[in-house]
Amino acid sequence: MTVKLDFEECLKDSPRFRASIELVESDVSELENRLEKLLKLGSSLLESGRHYLTTCRAFISGIQELSNLGPPEPMMVECLDKFTESLSHKINCHEDLLNATQQTLKQQIQSFVKESLRGFWEAKREFWRGAESLEAALSHNAEVPRRRAHEAEEAMSTLKAVRAGYQGRALDYVLQINVIQDKRKFDIMEFVLRLVEAQAIYFQLGHEELNGLGVYHKELGAQLHKLVLESAREKRDMEQKHVLLKEQELSGEEPEPGLKEGPGGLVMEGHLFKRASNAFKTWSRRWFTIQNNQLVYQKKYKDPMTVVVEDLRLCTVKLCPDSERRFCFEVVSPSKSCLLQADSEQLLQLWVSAVQSSIATAFSQAQEDRGSLDQGPCHSASGLASTLACGGASRGTGRGSSVAGRVAAQVQSVEGNAQCCDCREPAPEWASINLGVTLCIQCSGIHRSLGVHFSKVRSLTLDSWEPELVKLMCELGNVVINQIYEARIQEMSVKKPGPTCSRKKDPKKGRHLRRLGALGLQGKMILFSSFPLPLYFPSTPIRQEKEAWIHAKYVEKKFLTKLPVVRGRKVGRGHPRGQPPLPPKPQLPPRPGNLGAKPALPSGELGCLHPGALLFWAAGPPPSLPTMADALAHGADVNWVNGAQENATPLIQATSSPQPGTMSGQHAWAPCPAPVEGSSNLP
Repeated sequence: MTVKLDFEECLKDSPRFRASIELVESDVSELENRLEKLLKLGSSLLESGRHYLTTCRAFISGIQELSNLGPPEPMMVECLDKFTESLSHKINCHEDLLNATQQTLKQQIQSFVKESLRGFWEAKREFWRGAESLEAALSHNAEVPRRRAHEAEEAMSTLKAVRAGYQGRALDYVLQINVIQDKRKFDIMEFVLRLVEAQAIYFQLGHEELNGLGVYHKELGAQLHKLVLESAREKRDMEQKHVLLKEQELSGEEPEPGLKEGPGGLVMEGHLFKRASNAFKTWSRRWFTIQNNQLVYQKKYKDPMTVVVEDLRLCTVKLCPDSERRFCFEVVSPSKSCLLQADSEQLLQLWVSAVQSSIATAFSQAQEDRGSLDQGPCHSASGLASTLACGGASRGTGRGSSVAGRVAAQVQSVEGNAQCCDCREPAPEWASINLGVTLCIQCSGIHRSLGVHFSKVRSLTLDSWEPELVKLMCELGNVVINQIYEARIQEMSVKKPGPTCSRKKDPKKGRHLRRLGALGLQGKMILFSSFPLPLYFPSTPIRQEKEAWIHAKYVEKKFLTKLPVVRGRKVGRGHPRGQPPLPPKPQLPPRPGNLGAKPALPSGELGCLHPGALLFWAAGPPPSLPTMADALAHGADVNWVNGAQENATPLIQATSSPQPGTMSGQHAWAPCPAPVEGSSNLP
């Protein structure tokens, strides 16, 4: 409706005027339909909005009820109170918006439809009624014959009156049309303007309300981030435990003893058979626990604990292969001995390893309480002891993050630790605590897949670190461990993978892959340049190349220095029980100030080298952690017995050392539960 009608054209009553009238009437009818549709949509909007507000208020009440569930948590209660109050204010503003929208619809649109358009349709009816009367008067006036003068005069008078009435109605109708054309513009625009203003007020009040919580929102976000990290760690631990228990259930194995960190140090618990010390030598199944540097047991949960060993530092543990029963081991103290039996070989190894680890932990804690200090390149790590000792408590706080950063910087400052041990990726943030090396995130995932009996992975920035582990990481490091596990890579012409080790375009690297193929790694390294392969071999991603390297290095131990053959057998395959130890090989060259600066042995004694004897010799004062790592890599038995020194083991030898790092180090990187005496873990 864009044409304004002319009053003079109206008086002429031309066809152009009539056509304009019809066009305007069509536009007004369409306008009316659209406005009525808008009013219906507005009513639906208001009804839905009020239903939404009712539901929101119920939803907010439900959120408030969460704070009253279970024991009160101050942080959660404060968070719910603040945000539910803010949401309530926002809903009140939304209600004001709906009221303003309803008022605007009523004042602008509804009044326009009921008043202006109603006047238009009344004027239209009067106009067309007058037009019909005019047509009839004109026809009657034209039909009167000449001979009827009186009738012609009356017809003319009637025509003049009808024409005057029609012209008045037409002028009124044109005025109504022009008024509606003007009014509809500012009424509709004013409606939209008020609606936008109401929306602006609503969003402005909501912004001010939420902006007032900006500082609290940031603080809460930081706290939630720390909670998420802790939750992720807990979830990871629970998933690992779930998978382990599920595998045991499917395989029909009995549950393993619990191994966890307790307030008294390392805690392990589970069922064992105990032989009585009376004349009948009866066996009874009891629930044993290692805690607070003691070995205790009980029959029922409410029964008092019976102490078997008062102080684990005064005892040792050994296997009993001569016992009538299987899976037996004996805990020997100066005053008595206790013969125990596990349910399987695996549980036997776990219990023996747990007792040995508890003994090591007891010595380490006792030496820390006396305030002993380390010497060597890791001396600065002892400055972190007071802070790291409460690492679990500080995790998730600003202080804990600072300590984690100091640990990462301390470990990475050791020579070679600034790069990944396996692929030379810079700035590694993960570590293997039983190997003593730093790892990038991809290599750490591969190490984790090997299992904890090969590599125990821990984050330098996310996990808490005990002072002993920091000292161990500083004493070993990538350079020392690579001298052991990569001793023959140059001799074998094998190159280790890099951070982005693509092998597709380098012919030299193709030869490297063929070399690895000759070593039996085809199942891991799948891409061989210019080498015929079975059709089922897919293309090799970088991760699979690293997996093959790590598996060959730590699991298959292909790059270790081979033990010499002496008298038709390989040295290290065991020796007669109780025989004097064979002279060990020279240790690795220690770093300046390193623990374990032992004098080198004559090179002529390498021919009678034994890994168990080497481990025993390296554990003695002063201890040499690199040499112990070398011995363990070659399959040294941690229960190796030195018959020349009253059947002493490497663990007993280590307890005589005044250095606290020795015990904690051996505990930290003992690769797996102690094997049976005389066995070998050689590759």
